[in-house]
Amino acid sequence: MFPLRILITEDDHVSALLLKKALEKNNHEIIGISDSGEKALEILEHNQADIVMMDINLAGELDGIKTTEIINEKYDIPVVYLSASSDAETLTKVVGTNPSAYVIKPFNIRELNMVIELAIFKDRKEKELQKLNNELEEKVRQRTKDLAEANKELTRALEKEREIGELKSRIVLNVSHGFKTPLTSILSSAQLLQQYAEKEHPFKAKIVKHATKIENSVRSLNSLLTSVLFFGKADANKIDFRPKKMFVAALFNEILDVVKAGSEHDVKINVKLENLPKTIVSDSDLLYQIFENLLSNAVKYSKDGQEVDFTVWLEKGNLKATVKDKGIGIPEKEHDQLYDRFFRAKNVGIIEGSGLGLSIVKKSLEVLNGDIAFESAQGKGTTFQISIPIQE
Repeated sequence: MFPLRILITEDDHVSALLLKKALEKNNHEIIGISDSGEKALEILEHNQADIVMMDINLAGELDGIKTTEIINEKYDIPVVYLSASSDAETLTKVVGTNPSAYVIKPFNIRELNMVIELAIFKDRKEKELQKLNNELEEKVRQRTKDLAEANKELTRALEKEREIGELKSRIVLNVSHGFKTPLTSILSSAQLLQQYAEKEHPFKAKIVKHATKIENSVRSLNSLLTSVLFFGKADANKIDFRPKKMFVAALFNEILDVVKAGSEHDVKINVKLENLPKTIVSDSDLLYQIFENLLSNAVKYSKDGQEVDFTVWLEKGNLKATVKDKGIGIPEKEHDQLYDRFFRAKNVGIIEGSGLGLSIVKKSLEVLNGDIAFESAQGKGTTFQISIPIQE
């Protein structure tokens, strides 16, 4: 991510310094550290910031929420809340200020960087949309002298605005739905953990159970955020092919570890790596997206006790792979929609998902000049075949 000018507003001096060190490690410039809303506003009067990291509880008369309201009105800078508080009253106040993001302490630097990138992306897209709306209004005003032409222009403008509005609504609905379940689980489980942690060892099993729920929910949330950011870059034509030398076994071992860790089902993955060189040259990030999404889907839509066959081999300069499961399958009449964004087959039931995974696979393969095909029957399972040109 490109360097940003960041203002830290945090009343805990140690936390502020730790945050400053972590952000500077990623080449960001800290324009100032304030422990009160008043001081933060004073810094912004004399310095330009790209984003503000805002603690909710601050010294002085202005708390983080009131300070954010002033920043929104005067400077229009994205604000990311930092808080250890997650009660309903606080969350309600936070939502009212339309924050760019909200992070619950403690957090790791990887999570923080992802949230910052999402906040900047969200802010820029909102400003681009506002710019488009302003341009449309200006075009309508300029063409009011000619009624016939004005009607044609208005029709085109309204159609474009409707399409943008529909796309934005679909994204918001899917992302909001994806946030709701894991965040609720994180908050409730964290509260229970705090209670059990104060007791003796008889509650160890419950602590482990709820800790696992937190981990799975965070994985789900991070996966959704990654998907949203991927398509943000894709729509801006910023996904480039970046080949580099990589160890094949290490790549697939990492993917398998992630898939197994995130699985909620007792599904065995049968792995066959045949005729593969020790190293290859390709884009490791795109390869990861392809195989992680295909394997995660295969496991997710299989039942306990079923197996997934994963085979990879090298053939005439192409990395070939099949992912075969015996899960719920895809209804034949929905096959042509499989790679559409947000599409989910009608037979998925209560199995959670964003409907973005296979769209990411398809886009990644396009960048790699690869091919994908599948065979599927409802109730009998699905097999995907992959072919990707690589260099040894």
